[in-house]
Amino acid sequence: MNKPKITSMEARPRPELFDFHGVGMIKEFTENWDNIQNFKARPDDILIATYPKAGTTWVSYILDLLYFAHMSPDRQTSIPLHDRVPFLELCEPPMPTGTDLADKLPTTPRLIKTHLPVQFVPKSFWEQRCRVVYVARNAKDNAVSYFHFERMDSGMPEPGDWSTFLQNFMEGKMVFGSWYDHVNGWWEKKETYSNFHYMFYEDLIEDCGREIDRLCSFLGLSPSPEEKERVKASVTFDNMKRNKMTNYSTIYTMNQTTSPFMRKGKVGDWKNHFTVAQNEQFDEDYKQKMKNPDLKFRYEI
Repeated sequence: MNKPKITSMEARPRPELFDFHGVGMIKEFTENWDNIQNFKARPDDILIATYPKAGTTWVSYILDLLYFAHMSPDRQTSIPLHDRVPFLELCEPPMPTGTDLADKLPTTPRLIKTHLPVQFVPKSFWEQRCRVVYVARNAKDNAVSYFHFERMDSGMPEPGDWSTFLQNFMEGKMVFGSWYDHVNGWWEKKETYSNFHYMFYEDLIEDCGREIDRLCSFLGLSPSPEEKERVKASVTFDNMKRNKMTNYSTIYTMNQTTSPFMRKGKVGDWKNHFTVAQNEQFDEDYKQKMKNPDLKFRYEI
């Protein structure tokens, strides 16, 4: 069967953001809505949830290696990570939808990723008591990373210049909505849903080995010290940036010459983008919107 021909999207108009049940979305994430909402999760599924650009690919790859590194080496070298860990809500014809990819996953457990705010997650994940791993990143670095991502991905809305983008970020006029609503909504879910592991990007940067240990403890995995070291070596930023299966170089909407998909992977890069005035305004706005004293982020380590 002939595969659909994929052409560059540079000539196509970028999608427009619209309000979808109170959350900013684009049609690529809402077109398949009924199938998303009716998705049948299985009890052993693992849902990896994040706000965009908060470490999704990193944690997806860590989990994929912990579970499946022992499988045929071909899997690691010939199947891109985004096919091994499908993006549940993605619907971008002629590519298969995220729900179809997830349904057809041959692995157990199935690793599935989402950027949906917690209220949009298909009910079956909660009913089946699936394990959930959520990764959160500090708002300033998250905003910078999201800005550069929108610059390079023509499948996303036009970001405008940095100051325009930052204003939109503070107002929650983003694909997948407000960062504040997202990290707070998932944090609240953790309080009532026990099969839940809430991680911080900054902790992963500080000590990846420790965070892998915590993940293993949550998932009931006991890899050997050698296996753990192999995972840790494979998931360094430089190795993932070079790895064609993890660096998204196979995705036709992404112009890696504008900005690489894997750009810096650092904590504190926001200082190279925020002006003093922007930082003061952001801090003031943050105080108003981050009401939960238990949810604390680090802006440098």
